[in-house]
Amino acid sequence: MDDPKGLPFGELANWLKYYRELGFTHLYLQESQRPPAVGTGLQACTATGKNACPTPSGSEPASSFAAPSEPVEPSAALTSRAEKPRSSTAPAGVSSAKSSPAPAPAISPAPALPAVPAPAASLFASVAPRETLEQIREDLGDCRRCKLWKGRATIVFGSGNPNAELLFVGEGPGADEDEQGLPFVGRAGQLLTQMIEKGLKMPRPDVYICNIIKCRPPGNRKPEKDEIAACRQFVERQVDAVHPRVIVVLGATAVETLLGTHQSMGSLRGQWQAFHGIPLMVTYHPAYLLRDPTKKPDAWSDLKKVLARLSSSPSVTG
Repeated sequence: MDDPKGLPFGELANWLKYYRELGFTHLYLQESQRPPAVGTGLQACTATGKNACPTPSGSEPASSFAAPSEPVEPSAALTSRAEKPRSSTAPAGVSSAKSSPAPAPAISPAPALPAVPAPAASLFASVAPRETLEQIREDLGDCRRCKLWKGRATIVFGSGNPNAELLFVGEGPGADEDEQGLPFVGRAGQLLTQMIEKGLKMPRPDVYICNIIKCRPPGNRKPEKDEIAACRQFVERQVDAVHPRVIVVLGATAVETLLGTHQSMGSLRGQWQAFHGIPLMVTYHPAYLLRDPTKKPDAWSDLKKVLARLSSSPSVTG
């Protein structure tokens, strides 16, 4: 803008209105341009900084400008607390036209929120009861899952206390077991009964006894892999149903099936293992002890560890 002192009054009024629309509320002359004395008109209002300027024809009074919320230094020429003018000049005679506001930045749509997962089951929801031995036996039925069914007399499922603290797992039924339908009732079974009742001082009916396979192999041979695979689920379910404090595994076949190892009995016996979180002790099969009685002291040593575990607090594990 030119020197305001040399402008016609009407054009000066248009400039003032234009600056007001841009946000300027007070205009000041620089110190070097101020007159020595306060006069009237434009000089008076610019010198004193008061809204006392005469109102030009067709324009609003200068006193309608909002008072600045922050002090403005008199030496700052053409400054404002709002914003600087977007153009240094305006078209002559057009004082009421406002500058077009800058377009607002495009707002990207908010990203889609991930799907909220379904609430988890309550921690206090009732836990399904364990499967019972009766349910497992019913599922086993008149089993024909492997070829052993062709030569069996009976299915030898297991016997003893369904809530026993001690569970024995052997290999499979022999001739006596196949005839009676009960595990460990022959010569090997009689020795096992002595180990339980004389060694552990427990009545045999207080423990639970079962085998890896439920049908007698021909000639009491060792069970084959497909036969073990067909029966394995049932012995595992029996262990889970009884859920004893200690498991005693009798012989190599039972150890290989439950622990999945082919280590020798000499390296495994007497050492605590675990099956489904339950402490497990490996010892010799009673039939092997009948063939080699010199191993009985080792078996007795293993049973003493079992007895110590059963005599300790239920919370103790090793």
